[in-house]
Amino acid sequence: MSTYAFVNTSAHTVTHVTNKLLLSFKEIIRETGLDVTKMSREWPTLERGVSAWIGSKHLENVILEIFDAKSGALVGRWDIEIAYGYIGDGSLWVDTDAIKYSIRKAGLAPRGCDYRFVVTRKPNARSVEGWSTCELRSTVGFSRYCIGTTIGGSGLGANVAYWGK
Repeated sequence: MSTYAFVNTSAHTVTHVTNKLLLSFKEIIRETGLDVTKMSREWPTLERGVSAWIGSKHLENVILEIFDAKSGALVGRWDIEIAYGYIGDGSLWVDTDAIKYSIRKAGLAPRGCDYRFVVTRKPNARSVEGWSTCELRSTVGFSRYCIGTTIGGSGLGANVAYWGK
């Protein structure tokens, strides 16, 4: 008689990437001098949307826009792009050192800044409670700096980049 075990690695990977992605953003917010309280209040909505859209393979990017609270002008931006065909060794991992190093390079947010999360999705993504449509702020005059893959799992990865002047 043979015994077989089946583990749904997809569900574990979606959970891992969702959690590490959000924790990476929390680190970015805190280390750039912004208040994490806002993100803490929004966490359930963020988690619900990111997890649902990664699970359905509709999520393309999660974007953290840092902007001047009075003028609304973009000050900086962090992008995490989801890679659905990521090839790895099957382990679940996160490279927090690469993120921390890049935060130091990007620098602190100026006083009087606020932030928001924006996602880009593939067509026909389902609606998720708490999310609505909006336009991204312009990145004209900014340069994009690629960090690389900082979160990985079985068939799923996340590439990080930031925008600065």
